[in-house]
Amino acid sequence: MARKKPKPKTSRAKASRPNRNRGKAARVKPPKARRKADIRAAHGALPQWTKAEIDEAFRRFAAANPVPKGELEHINPFTLLVAVVLSAQATDAGVNKATPALFALADTPEQMAKLGEAKVRDLIKTIGLYRTKAKNVIGLSKQLVERHGGKVPHDRAALEALPGVGRKTANVVLNIAFGEPTIAVDTHIFRVGNRTGLAVGKTPYDVEMKLMEVVPEKYRLHAHHWLILFGRYTCLARRPLCERCLIADLCKWPGKTVNIPAAAVP
Repeated sequence: MARKKPKPKTSRAKASRPNRNRGKAARVKPPKARRKADIRAAHGALPQWTKAEIDEAFRRFAAANPVPKGELEHINPFTLLVAVVLSAQATDAGVNKATPALFALADTPEQMAKLGEAKVRDLIKTIGLYRTKAKNVIGLSKQLVERHGGKVPHDRAALEALPGVGRKTANVVLNIAFGEPTIAVDTHIFRVGNRTGLAVGKTPYDVEMKLMEVVPEKYRLHAHHWLILFGRYTCLARRPLCERCLIADLCKWPGKTVNIPAAAVP
């Protein structure tokens, strides 16, 4: 009698091996459905958050990270201003690789102006748009010396008058350097605001104004950092990690399938 051929061990092993990606893939809807969900969100078609839901969302952010910090490395208000200017259309990590050498040579407007555009350009050439940024850094340094006594002004209009400084940069400086409860809307916060339905707007300014309206005052100082970190590490652009989300049960995004937060927050 002919012996039955045993089934290959590899087949048995493969069949018994758990599909680790299956559970993760089920956490959000397919890419096409997610894109449609984002379009719906951008058009303001999502349910409104209640005041209680907004308060609960920020309570959880605060419980998970009571004192959030910006990720741009700096020494003082001036180096913070320079770092934020350099971070436009660049990553914080990329800026942090270039600025230690720059700030070791110049951490005041006077020193930076003396350093010169060519030297600054050479030190930051790993950062995108480094030629324009070097010109702006020297320009704002000279203006700080000539018009503000070498100090970073605690004034929005004065900040926005500096070369390379827009509303977002001014908001970051006012928040971190001077403790103002401003909300700087970058690409991450713009996405989070629209996707979740928390603050829908066609422009960063629209989203900023909506956030300033809905975020409870007691959470406003740190809201900027919580939302940026949330957008950078959880609510990602291509594939949000809803299975890790602290506010999955509150979020109005129709692209998710997870309706419970990742972990209980006290």
